[in-house]
Amino acid sequence: MSTATESRRRFLEEYRHIRYAEGRGSDDADYYRALPYRDLTGRNSAMWEMRATTWRYFLRVVLPPIERAAGRPLDILDLGAGNGWMSYRLAQRNHRPVAVDIFPDARDGLRAARYYPTPFLPVEAEFDRLPFLSSSCDLVIYNASIHYSTNYETTLAEARRCLRPTGLVAILDSPVYRLREHGERMAAERHAEFQRRYGFRSDAIPSIEFLDKPALSELARQLGMRWTVHRPWYGWAWHLRPLKAMLARRRPPSRFWILTGRFGRT
Repeated sequence: MSTATESRRRFLEEYRHIRYAEGRGSDDADYYRALPYRDLTGRNSAMWEMRATTWRYFLRVVLPPIERAAGRPLDILDLGAGNGWMSYRLAQRNHRPVAVDIFPDARDGLRAARYYPTPFLPVEAEFDRLPFLSSSCDLVIYNASIHYSTNYETTLAEARRCLRPTGLVAILDSPVYRLREHGERMAAERHAEFQRRYGFRSDAIPSIEFLDKPALSELARQLGMRWTVHRPWYGWAWHLRPLKAMLARRRPPSRFWILTGRFGRT
């Protein structure tokens, strides 16, 4: 077994362990069909409440102009699709989503697609090697997932290859920091917590785990991108987190912006 294959096997094994310990998934089809608006298990309600807020903003502000400009159902890659809830919601709007993930699990991965009454295509694939034709989709959505990339330039270049000239990248529910050092501190704290709680650091694949403003500027320069930042309102408690962190002399918390990007074409 190659080193890369062994690293992926170990990553997926540890990922499954953590997700199950967190109470992800269910044996009830209604659980999946209620997402992201309700967590019928009650085990991750706060997280799903945030995801629902992001999704509602995306449906209200980001997606409608793309739909109007196309004037037809959109071909969409839902990257890091997990259990497929977003692909299901997009299929309900008569779009043609493909749910892409490396996690084929039946409870929290691609095989959960069987629970949804509106069908969509699940595909097991990696961000940097997408099995799709060039210029074949209108929208690439990183669904709480781009922070699993090991190289953002490579990952987004592959998205650019798949997009049509008018296509758009959307990044949802990934942590964004003002400075790289703040994200690095978060990642170190997270791995230390995994080690304490589960007995492993969950770093078999060295993903980046966060975005930061300097990195976004550099990606714009490298790939000829134009970023638009959207700031959903998650409530006062979330809004005041930076102030509370400053008063407590802790590292600044992440922001969960929606980022959309268009590529310049030569």
